[in-house]
Amino acid sequence: MNQKQVNKQQAYRFKRFLRKAYSAFNSMHRLVNIGVVTGCALTCLHVSLASAQTTSNEQQQKVMEKELDEVMVTASRVEMPINQTAKLVTVITKEQIEQAPVRSIQDLLVYAANIDVIQRGGHGVQADISIRGGTFDQNAVLLNGVNLSNPHTGHYSFDIPINLSDIERIEIIHGPSALIYGASAFSGGINIITKKSADYKAYASVESGMHKLRGMEVRGVAKAGITTSSLSVGYNSSAGYIANSDYDLYNVLWQTRFRLNESKIDLQLGYNDKKYGANTFYSAKYPNQYERTSTYMGSLKGEFGSKFKIIPIVYWDRHHDQFDLIKDTDKGRNYHRNDTYGANLIFSYESRLGITSLGGELRKEDIMSSVLGKPMVEPHRKYKMYDDRTNTSVAFEHTLSIEKVVLSAGVLMNHNTLLSGKYRFYPSVSATYRPVEDFNISSSWSKSTRMPTFTDLYYTTETHNGNSGLKPEKSESLDLNFKYNKSFFSAYLTGFLLWGRDMIDWVKVNATDTKWASWNLTKVDTKGVEMGVKFGLADVFPVLGEQSSVSLDYARMHQTSDAQNMISLYSLNYLRDKFTAQFHHQIYKGLSAGWYFRFQKRMGFYEKYENLVKVGNEHYPAFSTLDLKFNYKYNDLQLNLSMNNLYNTHYFDRGNIPQPGFWLMGGISYTFR
Repeated sequence: MNQKQVNKQQAYRFKRFLRKAYSAFNSMHRLVNIGVVTGCALTCLHVSLASAQTTSNEQQQKVMEKELDEVMVTASRVEMPINQTAKLVTVITKEQIEQAPVRSIQDLLVYAANIDVIQRGGHGVQADISIRGGTFDQNAVLLNGVNLSNPHTGHYSFDIPINLSDIERIEIIHGPSALIYGASAFSGGINIITKKSADYKAYASVESGMHKLRGMEVRGVAKAGITTSSLSVGYNSSAGYIANSDYDLYNVLWQTRFRLNESKIDLQLGYNDKKYGANTFYSAKYPNQYERTSTYMGSLKGEFGSKFKIIPIVYWDRHHDQFDLIKDTDKGRNYHRNDTYGANLIFSYESRLGITSLGGELRKEDIMSSVLGKPMVEPHRKYKMYDDRTNTSVAFEHTLSIEKVVLSAGVLMNHNTLLSGKYRFYPSVSATYRPVEDFNISSSWSKSTRMPTFTDLYYTTETHNGNSGLKPEKSESLDLNFKYNKSFFSAYLTGFLLWGRDMIDWVKVNATDTKWASWNLTKVDTKGVEMGVKFGLADVFPVLGEQSSVSLDYARMHQTSDAQNMISLYSLNYLRDKFTAQFHHQIYKGLSAGWYFRFQKRMGFYEKYENLVKVGNEHYPAFSTLDLKFNYKYNDLQLNLSMNNLYNTHYFDRGNIPQPGFWLMGGISYTFR
């Protein structure tokens, strides 16, 4: 009885990756790491050994390998089996999220060795995410394949209405990906995929911890006829770990899926609200900054057909922002409201000659602001500035599979009204060779671009000067990947080169300058390696439990630039080294523990302030942290206790913004079947 039930769940876990049209990764044609984990098992898809409770190891291994071949990674406009992909993808599963000592997506990405997470506030208040040495503005962020990248600034890219209990998995593509995500994917993209099935009726959790931390999530699911609907509500707050680091965060997400035979339609509506003290977030001269943001979003997405598919998408996203230079005053107060409207239409056809896809996107971005944009003829309430732009793109791609080789080529044609009358083309080519069942060799070459944000163009204050004459960034990348995968051992090695031109950054010509200015650097070139191994320990140390594992991951980069001796705020402060280690083991029956170690070294320097006075420039020091989480599960009841930063390391990701020291928190959750 138990054996059959476990095997059924295992097969369902993999097979539900099939035909996920809502995911933007539909056929990535790029290398995906399964089983190689970064920190909290984040660098690849975790293949659980737990289902081998009563099955022999030899039989279980055959079943696992067969299912792995069936997994479809959603990484482009059409679907592609995981063993045929050719670019590096990180997949984070819901099981990994449950195991990790985190309270937000931003916290979760900290454990990925090849992701740079620059936290300003704890627990998802605000964080800048970069991939392969890029900046926080150079990543596309999607929710169920809907592009929610913020045209105002990448600081707000994760102001999205989602709770951790909503997430089925997260897929991250590494490297320029214009053909997959469009013009915003300069250095990569992150697609958050939510749960769509009715596995339970309701879920509820509450949490509490140091610094007056409080949290709750409630999620309900209902199925009626052809529809499956869910509603989740989340709230998190804390008094803060230092002065002016308090926060209140709210999330509401409604989803409905209409299933019509082989076709489906997905509706999602969401609301996100954040209020937080922004201690030195944007300038160390003003430690009492304050911010409040809110996001409204809605989308409708369909998938119709089988061999010939039609995938239409329409969406809207509105983001409000109030920023105060000094909290509880109107000094330096700015108001911003940006809207993004979009429509996509994708066609794909599967034949003996392979899979051919053709897709188009029309996307309009606008902003009303008290400081960003061009003067309005008539001010609208508190807004007196306005600007907009429209992006149009058409993408064509064809994938051909010949025995052990998969070849893919395509091109994106893009036009933005910011570049009057200019059409640009961004090609991509990839190949995968599988000489034996468990080993892949793959390579890809691609080009991409990024338009400047409205902040890059117009942000002019006491500390910054925008530049309305900025040009788009351009990139070209080449990578080579090796992957070996078995159920008890997996490993990967990736080398990449990325050439960036007209890179946008905030710079100073002289150290004595009082303002940062946005500028196009001539070039920034990046080269790096990413590697990792994972060991399943159940066969060697059965006392540690069926899901016990050890994962080691390391990423190293080196950047060179022609910055004309300018002082860089973002581009040249890259993460040179990051090493993560993760160890999961069972303690007794339903009680387990997860250990998460991280070491990193950032290049560049920051302007050090003491008592609001600049005292000089200082290089970023290397640091390490260790986190621990205990999980106890009894039927549908689960208890957890997290201890973050166990040895109380003093560190910061961005200069002058200290990160939390030791933080103890615990929670309880229950699933209603």
